[in-house]
Amino acid sequence: MNDEPKRILVVEDEGAMRDIVTHKLQSHGFLVTQAVDGKDGLEAFNRDKPDMVLLDLMLPEVDGFTVLETIRKNSDEKLANTPVIILSNIWNDKDIVRVRGLKISDYMVKAYFTTDEILNRVNAILGI
Repeated sequence: MNDEPKRILVVEDEGAMRDIVTHKLQSHGFLVTQAVDGKDGLEAFNRDKPDMVLLDLMLPEVDGFTVLETIRKNSDEKLANTPVIILSNIWNDKDIVRVRGLKISDYMVKAYFTTDEILNRVNAILGI
């Protein structure tokens, strides 16, 4: 069994949300990298090769849809299939259908979930 801590990339432009989620994950043993916009998120993804990405959709520079599409097109199949949880305040059907078509692991509307629930989803998806 691999005992190395799992690496999570949190791509979120809202500082308080990013810090709260990061703190929760770090306090449970995850190695967390933060990105404040989609451009930084893609750079961190390619550099760190995380085990999972928590991704906001409404981001400066490069939006979350583009980040997700870019991840899915990665030439490394393992990276292209990295689990992604969308954390967003967008919940219209068109956008949900669009990201579900890009093989997301989950879609969580920020306003409706606690950090405990986010942690539980991360653990479940990573099989922890």
